[in-house]
Amino acid sequence: MKLRVHVTPRRGVLDPQGAAVKGGLTNLGFDGIGEVRVGKVIDLTLASTVDAEAALALGRDMARKLLANETVEDFEVEVLG
Repeated sequence: MKLRVHVTPRRGVLDPQGAAVKGGLTNLGFDGIGEVRVGKVIDLTLASTVDAEAALALGRDMARKLLANETVEDFEVEVLG
């Protein structure tokens, strides 16, 4: 079973990496760019055989305990198969 965890800065939290990417794109001539947010994607392969619902619950638990800082980050977990 494979999981993908998307971790992004919460709205209202400063995102200096996003600001740097936006500045770089603007300097390269890409106009009309609004807000840019930079996050991370974590792909996990579970060694045990579990159903999708159990895998999703396990992924959320991992994100809460280690993969995301819920004070300043949001996360989403998806089951890839």
